[in-house]
Amino acid sequence: MRPFKYSRAQNTGNAVQTVAANTNSKFLAGGTNILDLMKEDVERPDELVDVTRLNFSQVRTVEGGANKGGVSIGGLGRNTDTANHPLVRQNFPLLTQAILAGASQQIRNMATNGGNLNQRTRCSYFYDTAMPCNKREPGSGCGALEGINRMHALFGWSNDCVAVHPSDMCVALVALDAVVKVQGTDGKERSIPFADYHRLPGNTPQKDNILNQGELITAIEIPKNNFASKSYYLKVRDRASYAFALVSVAAALEIEGNAIKNVRVAMGGVSHKPWRAVEAEKFLTGKAATEANFKAAADAEMRNAKPLEHNKFKVELGRRAIVRALTQAMKGGTNA
Repeated sequence: MRPFKYSRAQNTGNAVQTVAANTNSKFLAGGTNILDLMKEDVERPDELVDVTRLNFSQVRTVEGGANKGGVSIGGLGRNTDTANHPLVRQNFPLLTQAILAGASQQIRNMATNGGNLNQRTRCSYFYDTAMPCNKREPGSGCGALEGINRMHALFGWSNDCVAVHPSDMCVALVALDAVVKVQGTDGKERSIPFADYHRLPGNTPQKDNILNQGELITAIEIPKNNFASKSYYLKVRDRASYAFALVSVAAALEIEGNAIKNVRVAMGGVSHKPWRAVEAEKFLTGKAATEANFKAAADAEMRNAKPLEHNKFKVELGRRAIVRALTQAMKGGTNA
């Protein structure tokens, strides 16, 4: 690990101003990703600004604004605390399931919600400094494009990057129409729809999201919905724990009469950003919640997949995962 300066932010303004003033500085919260990257010489910040003492860890009901009646989770709240909070477990069980499917208990106890959003890809070429990687070193090439790309993207990739976003939590958040609250150097807060927060790689894969230097995540708001009784998070991976998703699916349904009034489907392990399955949602809206319709919706979504040499199996895996997640959601999120 290279030498770096460490400081502890006294307040939010101090934190954002310090990081904004140094383009090679980073915020430090749980540290479960940035410290590993520094040890591997993948990330080389010369300054870390500790924000763990700032007051952004609460989980509370949103009292006003567009998301009134929903929930706000603090950007510095720990993943475990968020997943187990009564407001989240009762009203947004999809988020609880997704968080608890990620990483390990030890990491979830340390990792923060804001850090979860900003974690970097686990692509092996990104972590191996001897290999080309446009995300780590722009212009060097993408080793995974013609390399071992079994774990890599099906949607939205470019010739510059085929990596996938590693988060489980983010898949649920994009399905739940979350909004990211960030504070900038001008002291003003801005709201970013979750679907817009992360970026596709294009020709600038080093940019994971649309944050400006120095902007700090203060909270994530989830609007009130009627999905609590019929939602499910499915994670398909090589091992039952300590493994990232080959494919994951967040599914949520609202039924009125015999038809699907509202539906959300999102996927993980398939794109540079948490992937909202809009084609599947469009197909299902207004239709009966039947296995045949679930299969047709999965076909509609996966029709646009562009597999690489070693991940063609993920297309059929994605189809089956969508059908299974929707089926389990209809059963109330159980495996019965």
